[in-house]
Amino acid sequence: MNTNHAPYPGQEIWFLTGSQGLYGDDILHQVAEQSRSIAEILSGPGKIPVRTVWKPVLTDADAIRRLCQEASASDTCVGVIVWMHTFSPAKMWIAGLSALDRPLLHLHTQYNLSLPWPSIDMDFMNLNQAAHGDREFAHIESRLGIDRKIVAGHATDPRVVRRVAAWARAAVGRHASRTLRLARFGDNMRDVAVTEGDKVEAQLRFGYSVNTYAVNDLVAVVDEVEDKEAAQLAAEYAESYDVVPALRPGGIRHDSLLYAARQEIGLRTFLTEGNFTAFTTTFEDLGGLRQLPGLAVQRLMADGYGFGGEGDWKTSALLRTMKVMGAGRPGGTTFMEDYTYHLGPGTPRILGAHMLEVCPSIADGRRAPQLRNPPPVHRRPRGPGPPRLQRGPRPRRRRRPLRPRRPLPADRQHRRRRHPQRTPAPPAGGPGRMEAAPLPRRVRRELAARGRPAPHRAQLGRRHRDPDRLRQHGRRGTADHRRDHQHRTPRQGDPLERRLPPPRPGPVTPVILISLQGEHR
Repeated sequence: MNTNHAPYPGQEIWFLTGSQGLYGDDILHQVAEQSRSIAEILSGPGKIPVRTVWKPVLTDADAIRRLCQEASASDTCVGVIVWMHTFSPAKMWIAGLSALDRPLLHLHTQYNLSLPWPSIDMDFMNLNQAAHGDREFAHIESRLGIDRKIVAGHATDPRVVRRVAAWARAAVGRHASRTLRLARFGDNMRDVAVTEGDKVEAQLRFGYSVNTYAVNDLVAVVDEVEDKEAAQLAAEYAESYDVVPALRPGGIRHDSLLYAARQEIGLRTFLTEGNFTAFTTTFEDLGGLRQLPGLAVQRLMADGYGFGGEGDWKTSALLRTMKVMGAGRPGGTTFMEDYTYHLGPGTPRILGAHMLEVCPSIADGRRAPQLRNPPPVHRRPRGPGPPRLQRGPRPRRRRRPLRPRRPLPADRQHRRRRHPQRTPAPPAGGPGRMEAAPLPRRVRRELAARGRPAPHRAQLGRRHRDPDRLRQHGRRGTADHRRDHQHRTPRQGDPLERRLPPPRPGPVTPVILISLQGEHR
């Protein structure tokens, strides 16, 4: 029984059934019929996405070994499903399982969904021994250390079908990695560690064939693309994307769009002729290319090719495997880098990007390739030394307006210690002395709004640094400050308030600080 299923044409999963010749031809004939029925259930519409091929019932060691070797050598078989309909002595499977080089799924099921209690007899017991046979087979799998997937349940259970289908996709992905050919245009980015790797070990373990090609080998193919082909593909871009006027025919950047189309045609030709299913590029080695093949990369990824930026061949091979496993499923997969985080408020998120090299399969609508001009760059002197380059005007710092003092509730008025308004006495003039400069207007407004001079804030705790908390707790903030800092000697340059400039240096500074210290006594 053969069933043809998309999206994996030309690939098969073989369905094997185990039994033994002890039961006789009549029983084995029933075993074959029931085994074929189970295979048909699994391969129905909307079930396993790979073509399922039923194989005759296996009853001896030689037949098992030959079939396992045949499956391993087949170019179309990507995995095998094994079911023990009756008791199949497990030692018969040792040679075959040892020679098998395909993913294995052990389906622990039976033909009947429920037991026919009134009609059970010895013939029924002789025919239905799946529970007995599957346990025997699981024992030899464990003894040999065979990697396998075990799914238990009836073939009509949707959960069983989903698990078998997921395993089938993984088997197809494994087969794709075993036959993967990857072209590297240039090396990986210099001094980067994560994109390095052992390509020989990767081929031994996963089957990746990774080789490097000169970028100018690709340039030669790109230069051979005819202008008519490039113009036709550029017109297709206009239908698929929201193209800005600068890239449309007659725009100042239309040549860039035509060259992007030329790159896609050349790159697709190179990969098709070499039977490559994945590739990498790097911006540090463009050779004769005029620009990075951004549009070509994203459209090739949409067609199932693997890609890794900056020479990352491991990510490229993994992406190709994921593309194969997810074929026909909603959503998509893409190459991308994690750039930065949104840690709140709300749900944490990750911002991922990589220039134009993102697959459209993850987009939820049309996207517009745009060329954004940066703001003008001008020179602006910044004190001594050479001028610095700045982009655009520097935004001015906004200051929060002062908030009026809020009155305390009536039941807490007795807790407020009212301080009389005191102003620092100016120093006596005389030879060699400077007159005290008046306080800045912003400082005078701040002190007037509080009704008392503000305490020093440099060494206070968080509760005391917040002006709102000082107002809320009344004299408590000042009392705590007096208790903790009454022996502290004021230093020149200490700020009066947060967000206020430090007092001016010079003889006038000690006068202001001494008067404040006297206020706290």
